Amino acid sequence: AHMAHLQYHAYGGDDWDTFRSAAAPVAEYFNAHKNLTTDAGAVLFGNTVTITADGPWQHLLYQLTGRKWGNLDVENETGCGIVPYTYKGSNLVNAVQWAVGLELLLLINDPWRIFLTTDHPNGACFWRYPEIIHLLMHADIRRERVRALPEAALSRIYLADLDREYTLYEIAIITSAGPARALGMKQKGHLGVGADADVAIYNQNPDGELMFRYPRYVLKGGEVAVEEGEIRSTKDGHEFVCQPSYDAGIEDYLKPVFQQQYTMSFENYPVEAERVHGMQIAECSYQKTT
Repeated sequence: AHMAHLQYHAYGGDDWDTFRSAAAPVAEYFNAHKNLTTDAGAVLFGNTVTITADGPWQHLLYQLTGRKWGNLDVENETGCGIVPYTYKGSNLVNAVQWAVGLELLLLINDPWRIFLTTDHPNGACFWRYPEIIHLLMHADIRRERVRALPEAALSRIYLADLDREYTLYEIAIITSAGPARALGMKQKGHLGVGADADVAIYNQNPDGELMFRYPRYVLKGGEVAVEEGEIRSTKDGHEFVCQPSYDAGIEDYLKPVFQQQYTMSFENYPVEAERVHGMQIAECSYQKTT
């Protein structure tokens, strides 16, 4: 089972006044259950945009912030709310959220089962990953950042007590090899025979944020896509589709549900394969770590 953007589910307390990190008990449970994978859903301070199908929450966020609010309901089936948001280091709740994402990445001991994400764009934009990587690799910098947080936040988080520092090997796992293995994508996340030649090459730099922000080369499918910050080539990507086995009898149950509840027929619900550009179909084949 995969637990998506875990940071948003690792809070303690009963209200805003008692809001605190619950990363430690959540990580303890996760570590004890080897059948789980997760992505961090980390938060970074600064401007972003929140997007979710949880329309009522977005309306509440609009009321809390006074920012613009966009909402869309799609018949009776789904919806989407959009609200711009600024995470502030001076805000107690935001400070705890920032710490929780990092705490989970540091307290979960198997890098093959937790992946670096920001629930883009809700926690931060994905191009800010280098900031998180730098913090994961340097405990002293984390403590320096913690000292700048509101004093009330310090007793509600664990981050300053965590000494673990990620290695470059572990960074490669949580950003590439781990997600590829969990998704069963045997051609991704490694440099072995048969792998797609998707490679990033960096100039070594003690400043991890600077190093990962500006790769020397990025190869996509064996072709140089970026060189020293300049785009050299572009190519269309692929849609990766999982094809799990299932009991065909489930269709007998679903068809009347569509008839009663949905605004489209069961037959019109699927998207024809020929309409999906560059689709690659794979069986569900989660690869267990040894």
